[in-house]
Amino acid sequence: QVQLVESGGGLVQAGASVKLSCAASGRAFSPYAMGWFRQAPGKEREFVAAISWGGSRTRYADSVKGRFTISRDNAKNTVYLQMNSLKPDDTAVYYCAAPLAVYDSAWVAPDRSSTYPFWGQGTQVTVSS
Repeated sequence: QVQLVESGGGLVQAGASVKLSCAASGRAFSPYAMGWFRQAPGKEREFVAAISWGGSRTRYADSVKGRFTISRDNAKNTVYLQMNSLKPDDTAVYYCAAPLAVYDSAWVAPDRSSTYPFWGQGTQVTVSS
């Protein structure tokens, strides 16, 4: 059973930086792309960023492009989300997600939540103005 555990959230001021981590267990980590999504109060879950299995490809939502960076450490079975220049609109619960498909098969639609059957419990990020 795939388990994903996010950490690193908290309360920060606008303009600050936060780095989220997601530790994966239950299966091999390196063959799988990984994604980050977020859900703000009263809104639907939305795509934030994704990284391919080897880390050579990334994709970002337009709203975070240039501010957020996704990365992975396959030796530590961990994916990261570095968030800089945070805005109050970034306030949300951030979820790590893992696909069922391996290697490039998961890169067909890395920005769709339907690609990912496995989800973490989420970590809250609150950005005050």
